[in-house]
Amino acid sequence: MIQTIAQPWMWAVFIAFVLGMLLLDVFALGGSRSHKVGVKEAALWSGVWVSLALLFDLGLWLYLKDTVGAAVADAKAMEFLAGYVIEKSLSVDNVFVFLLIFGHFSVPLQYQRKVLLYGVLGAIVMRIAMILAGVWVVTQFAWVLYLFGVFLLVTGFRMLVSAEKEPDLNANPVLRWSKKLLPFTDSFRAEKFSVVEGGKRLFTPLLLVLILIEISDVIFAVDSIPAIFAITTDPFIVFTSNIFAIMGLRALYFLLADMAERFHLLKFGLAFVLMFVGVKMLVVQWLHIPTAISLLVIGGILASSIAASLIATRPERKETD
Repeated sequence: MIQTIAQPWMWAVFIAFVLGMLLLDVFALGGSRSHKVGVKEAALWSGVWVSLALLFDLGLWLYLKDTVGAAVADAKAMEFLAGYVIEKSLSVDNVFVFLLIFGHFSVPLQYQRKVLLYGVLGAIVMRIAMILAGVWVVTQFAWVLYLFGVFLLVTGFRMLVSAEKEPDLNANPVLRWSKKLLPFTDSFRAEKFSVVEGGKRLFTPLLLVLILIEISDVIFAVDSIPAIFAITTDPFIVFTSNIFAIMGLRALYFLLADMAERFHLLKFGLAFVLMFVGVKMLVVQWLHIPTAISLLVIGGILASSIAASLIATRPERKETD
């Protein structure tokens, strides 16, 4: 049986909040129109999303403290924070892949925001299905957590080995299949995904970009969702931490877009995070690692890899100044 601390109204309020923020983006902030996002705007929205996540965690703690007691409130608030940090850190790898995809297709900056908006919408729908399915499987078959642990350990090791390698998008089977199945224009048509020319419906390269963005999110979800199960199996905690990380992904992308090379060692840190979470899952029967300790270890790995990246690229930056 799936166990959660959330009441039905909590799910309803959170989903309404997410929909409200998406509508705000589309109608008030120009999310559906071509718009070049600057570093200041990206930094502002990154700060907004991190702040909203922390405020949500505080609100969750206050509510649970009054309804079920301080012990449960402390545990659930820590689970959300650890889950959010894991999902937020792993979303950085999404940013690197997004940069590769946009660069491969030479997508103008003013069109990237719309692609990412649709990507977020698709990601939310897919994450809901994958999270609910994952929670059901874990609660019905506890041994699946060990499979997740092995999977994360292997994935982390593979990421560690291939951190400096860039995938060949031209060899992507979905990309080649899409080109064979659908008629495409040879260039962009503003921010449109399809146009009618000569009485025939044609699709633009921007649709190919969106397809690859959606597929990349599915791939990353396969890594990130099992990772959070090392922290909690509460579907509400898993879902809210995932969604907050996804909603802040676009702002994070535009914030890091111009300086991604300065964080090239972060991929190694993310690989070690996945490996640590995998080990945590595998040894849970013999060694329980408290959530607070896990959060400190993950934070230490990420902070070390970021610091190492900045130190390693500092001489290069001075040479180019």
